[in-house]
Amino acid sequence: MMFWYGGGWPFWEVALMWAGMIVFWGLLIWAVFALVASTNGRAWRAGQAGHGDRDRPDGDVRRILDERLARGEIDMDQYQRLRDELAPGDAPSAASSRTGR
Repeated sequence: MMFWYGGGWPFWEVALMWAGMIVFWGLLIWAVFALVASTNGRAWRAGQAGHGDRDRPDGDVRRILDERLARGEIDMDQYQRLRDELAPGDAPSAASSRTGR
């Protein structure tokens, strides 16, 4: 009877199996990370597009005010009054320089 002929696996086969497993899991983790990072990067860039003054605390309020003026929901007098209430110490805006105020 020769059931145990050879006495087990050679060292190089075991090392090759471990190396293959480490490479497989490393590639899998890298692929998931790259997918999540690219998705988050695209969402972040899409959220930041067209908002030059987003880092200011009143950036959203000014953007909404500009959009309301563009849509015609408010007139220039209301726009100027609200803009001045937002930041009375700021320099006059381009819209106020057009009206001569």
